[in-house]
Parts: sequence; structure tokens; C-alpha cells
Amino acid sequence: MSSDIQTETRRLKKVEHEIRLLQKDLEDARNNVGLGENNPELEKLQVENMKLKHRLVILNKAIAAEQGHASDSGSPSTPNGGAVSILDHLSNLFTQAIATAFPQVCQDVPAVITVSSSAKFGDYQCNNAMQIVQKLKALDVKTNPRDVANKLMEALPPSPAISKAEVAGAGFVNVFLDKAFGASAIMSILKDGVKPPQFEKRRVIVDFSSPNIAKEMHVGHLRSTIIGDSISRFLEFLGHDVLRLNHVGDWGTQFGMLIAHLQDRFPDYLKVSPPISDLQGFYKESKTRFDSDEDFKKRAYACVVKLQSGDDDSMKAWKLICDVSRKEFQKVYDRLDVKLIERGESFYQKRMEAIVKELANAGFLEEDEGRKIMWGENRNGIPLTIIKSDGGFTYDTSDMAAIKQRLHEEKGEWLVYVTDAGQATHFQTIFSCARRAKILDPNVHRVDHVGFGVVLGEDGKKFKTRSGDTVKLTELLDEGLKRSLDKLLEKERDKVLTPEELKQAQESVAYGCIKYADLSHNRNNEYIFSFDKMLEDKGNTAVYLLYAYTRIRSIARNCGGDFANNIEKVIDTTELTLDHEKEWKLAKVLLKFTDVMKLISKNLCLHHLCEFVYEVSTTFTEFYDSCYCIEKNKQGEIVKINAGRVLLCEATSRILGICFDILGLKPLHKI
Repeated sequence: MSSDIQTETRRLKKVEHEIRLLQKDLEDARNNVGLGENNPELEKLQVENMKLKHRLVILNKAIAAEQGHASDSGSPSTPNGGAVSILDHLSNLFTQAIATAFPQVCQDVPAVITVSSSAKFGDYQCNNAMQIVQKLKALDVKTNPRDVANKLMEALPPSPAISKAEVAGAGFVNVFLDKAFGASAIMSILKDGVKPPQFEKRRVIVDFSSPNIAKEMHVGHLRSTIIGDSISRFLEFLGHDVLRLNHVGDWGTQFGMLIAHLQDRFPDYLKVSPPISDLQGFYKESKTRFDSDEDFKKRAYACVVKLQSGDDDSMKAWKLICDVSRKEFQKVYDRLDVKLIERGESFYQKRMEAIVKELANAGFLEEDEGRKIMWGENRNGIPLTIIKSDGGFTYDTSDMAAIKQRLHEEKGEWLVYVTDAGQATHFQTIFSCARRAKILDPNVHRVDHVGFGVVLGEDGKKFKTRSGDTVKLTELLDEGLKRSLDKLLEKERDKVLTPEELKQAQESVAYGCIKYADLSHNRNNEYIFSFDKMLEDKGNTAVYLLYAYTRIRSIARNCGGDFANNIEKVIDTTELTLDHEKEWKLAKVLLKFTDVMKLISKNLCLHHLCEFVYEVSTTFTEFYDSCYCIEKNKQGEIVKINAGRVLLCEATSRILGICFDILGLKPLHKI
């Protein structure tokens, strides 16, 4: 146990002792022992008791954090070169200030810390003054926001992260960060790596992409695949144990018509693998026959019964169709560098039978016009249909079986479902029914439905081909490759890049643009898909960011010597100062990284990361335009290197590298 922990423990014991003494005095007062009614001494003791109780909470939190039991220690830095959370640190400082200055309202006033909108107002602001005034008014204590702000500033504990604090306007406390603290934090990034915030590590299961067998992936699968992959990358960076699941539609009545059509088209399918490369066409053919031919429809239903009973020939036909689809899906996943474990609806068939029995035995199922339904808590919303009137199962049944399997067999502690926003009500009901059935324990498990809006064409309508068909994902990616190559040739990159480098750049730009255009929008909203806009090399686009990042990474290499070959030696022997205003501005933006990570962990919205990456890149440009890192003579020879500035470039590069990996962007090797 460190000396700091021992000191805090002693203080904690002392506070606990004082509270026990105060509680005894208060009990005596209630029994009229030694104190009269409305005695000022009693009021003083009550205030002191409130102060001490709040201080006890703060101390407990601090000690738990020191021992590694909390994720937000409130310290300006964490042990072992951990991540720096400015917002957490300032929040804890102002929480203590509120408790000290206004103990009578501290329990009802959480500290409100925001990033300042302008440098003249400092770097951060505490905006609690008006709220405290209102709380005091309810207690018949008259004051004004500016006086409250002054008292908060006076009560603010000292911190190495703060150079000064001042009151401005109608009661804002402006906080200015300390440059020495900032330089130390940047050096910690360089020496110890880019660390994630400290969270309790959990077993997380992310369900995303989810195409249907025998149907080609289309633009409707784009967002789920991209968002789900990026969320998985983000959670993996935080250190969670992530299982990426592809819940494909590989079971159901449609397989009856597919198997029947397979038997007619390729009667020797059991011996010779049929050439069904065009699954979409094969599916349409079988659907047309199913809708128009009653004899075929009867055979299709008979094939479903055989498949569900485990008939060998039917199972082989089913597996054959699934394998053809799986290969086509994998081509898309390989192009987008997405990794998934397939676990289709077929996986849950036996578990569906078990969950139906479990829910029936517990009395959760009710008859409803031949169906068996289940209501969620308080009978709100729409009930689940667990068994259809014909005795068959539904998607509701499958999802109930899946959530139990993931929580109880997989030991998942956090489930994430990435589907379109139209399924929000469905998943709210699934979660509610799972809580009611004691499958899901909200005290133990976290569940999130990560919804997203649809992709629109440039006409503002649902994204379709000119003929009105759904856009195939492979065709979309091919078009992206064509457009990105045209852009590279327009910039004459083919004259400076080898054919292999040009191909890598083409893929990096094409797929990066498609991913970034999706992730940079708030996932809850619709967005317009436009290759022209996403391939622009200015503004918040992947092209601009890829070029900017490539240049940043090249700076240390262009310095030569240890900068290019042994940057760790430079880090160990260089003192970083942030004297120039643009150096300091860039450092402060970089130090927001941890708080951006913590925000995303709450709402799983990756556009916050895109906004951060763009802010870093534009702020870096300001810095690089104003601060020479490398000075050369007229002959182009290096005459001076500012080591501290090169290290600031290196820190920028390392943070952006983590961000690019989370977003699934592949950096360019050359530009």
C-alpha cells in the first residue's frame, strides 16, 4: 500500500470517528440531552455532519481509485502511465469545492464542467453557480451567482493541472490548464503509449451485420457492418473481451423453396457441387415458382418439415446453400477488413424449444387468438409472439433464446445489438421480457440497442439504383475503387507510387471514405451517400485525414538520425516545453482523447471520435504552419531540428494511429 493510500486511510478513519461522535451528539439532541430546541449548536453540528458525510464519500472514492477499483480516480494522471481524464479530475475538484463552500446543497448539485467555447474564457468552465443559487433560495438563503462562483474558486483544492482559475460573467469559474502538466501528460503518452481509460473489463458480445443466406449483401447491411466493426474495435482498445457475432438468417420457411428448387435445377447436387454463384438470381427463381406454382409450394413446405426433422439430404442441401452464401459474404468482409464469427438462427433451434418450455412453466406465456405471447414489465408496448398460431417459432422466440445463451452460456456481461433504428421497439421489448423472466439482471448486465438511420441517395430518398433496385454492397465497393483510382490519377499519384503502392492507396482511400462517411455522421440520423463529397480532400473527410496523417507520420522520418531510427532515445533525452501558443493549443486538444473515449463508452456513438480526429488534424495544421519543426537552408539541407516539436508531432501521430484503427481506416504509406 502506497504512502498516499495510508494517509488517506488514516484520514478516513478519523472522519469516521468524528461522524460517530457527531451522530451521538445528534441523537442526544433529539432526546433533549444537553441541547435545547432550535439551539444554534445543534444546527452547527448538523451542517458539520453533512460536510463530513460528503467528505467521506469523496475519500472512499479516492482510496478505491488508488487501489485500482474505480475507473475514474479524479486524479490528473493514473498509475503506470495511465490515461489522463481532465473532465473527471476537474469534476472531482469542484465536487470537493461545492461540498466545502455549500455543504447544505452539495448532495443535490453534481459538478458541471464543460470545455470553454473560447480561449479567452480559459480551457474549461464550472457552470454550477446558478444552480447553487436556486438550491440556496429554496433554503431561504439569499445570494447571487457571482458570489457563489467566488466562494467555489476560494474552496477549490490546489491541483498541478490548473495554472489559474477566475470568475467571469454572471458566475462562471474559468479554469486554465497548466503547461507543465500538459507537457508531462504528452511525455507520458510518448513513454508509456496511448492508454485507454481505466474501466472494469467485461465480456462483451457485439451482434452486427446479419445478412440473410441466399441473398446478396446490399447497402442496407453497410451501416450495421461498419458501425458494428468500429464499436468492436473501440471496445477491444478499452481492453474488454469482445465476441463479434454475425447473426445470419440461415433458417426458416424460405429454405423449403430453395431446397425444392435446388433439387429440380441440380438433381445430382448430392454428388456434384452445383454452380450457384448467382444466389440472388437463384432465390428470385425459387420465389417466383413458390408464388405461382401450388404444387411447388406444397413440395417446399414438405422440404421445410424434412429439414427441421434433420433429414440427411435436406441438411446437405441446406449446408450447400449456406456455404455458397458464406463465401460471398466473406469476400465483402475481407475487403472491409471486418472479422466476425457466424452464428445463425439455426444455432438456436434447440435452445428455442428450451426457452419456450421455461417461459411456459414460469407462467409468462398467455393465449392470444391461437398464439402464445409474452408481455414485458408492466405490460407496456407490444408483446412478443413466442409461438405462432400454427405452432411455429418466430424472430421473437429466436431472440429470447439468443439473449439467454449469450448471458448464461457465453457469460456475456454486456450485449450490443447493431441494427437499424426501426427495430428499437423490438429490442426494448426483448430486454424487458428478459428482465421479467430473470434472464437479464440490470444490476449485472448491460444491454444496448445501437440503432442507426437509413442511407439516402443524393436525391434525399432511400438509396437505390437508377432502376429502383437495392444497391448491392459489392457494386458499391467496386464503384468506390473506380472513383478513388480516378482521384489518385487526377493528382498524378501514379507517377510517384509503384503499382503495388497505388493499389494500396486506391483501396485505403475507397474503403476508408465509405467507412468514414458513415461513422462521421451521428448514427441515429439518416445520411446522404455521395462519392463526390466523401472523396473531397478538404473538410472532414477520410481523404483529408489520410493525407494529413501520412504527412504527420513522415516528419520524424524526414529528420533522419535517431528521429528516424531510434525515436525512443530522443524521447528519453528531450524536455518538452509548450511555449508557443500553437504548441499549447495542439497539446490541449490531444489531452481530450481520454474524455472522448469515456463519452463513446456511454453512448457508443463514433461520430465523437471522428470530430476529435478532425479537430486534431486541423489544429496540427495550425501548429505546423506556425512552428518550424525542421529548418533547412537554400540547398535543402537540414540545419536545425526542434526536438520538442518533433515529439509533439510524434504524440499526435500515435493518438491518431489509435483513432484510425478504431475507425477501421488503413493509413497510406506514401502520398
